[in-house]
Amino acid sequence: MTTLTVRLSTIADAKARFVEAGRRALAGETAEAAPSVNFTSYDDMHRVLAPSRLAIVKALAGHGALSIREVARRVNRDVQAVHRDVTTLVNAGVINRTENGIEFPYDRIHFEYDVSAAA
Repeated sequence: MTTLTVRLSTIADAKARFVEAGRRALAGETAEAAPSVNFTSYDDMHRVLAPSRLAIVKALAGHGALSIREVARRVNRDVQAVHRDVTTLVNAGVINRTENGIEFPYDRIHFEYDVSAAA
């Protein structure tokens, strides 16, 4: 099963993961690359992965490439609105545009973030 991990992380966190991966590679260690999308704020993540857009991702999961018209039918929404949402999801790296349509090439999404109370 392939999973897309969605993270909230700072640029410093992402840089540290990159540096660690480079260190491990230079040491001859192998590590499996895990697909992920990183957001620097909860607001950015929620804007891109709003409930209506997550419905598009769910409609695509496990179905291969589909046309935007077919996705609109599956989520019971207007084609133009779905097209705008698809563009946002493609630009964020959540779904892919292929010659056969759009696809979510993973089986599931895993969200990885902490929410803490304001001080």
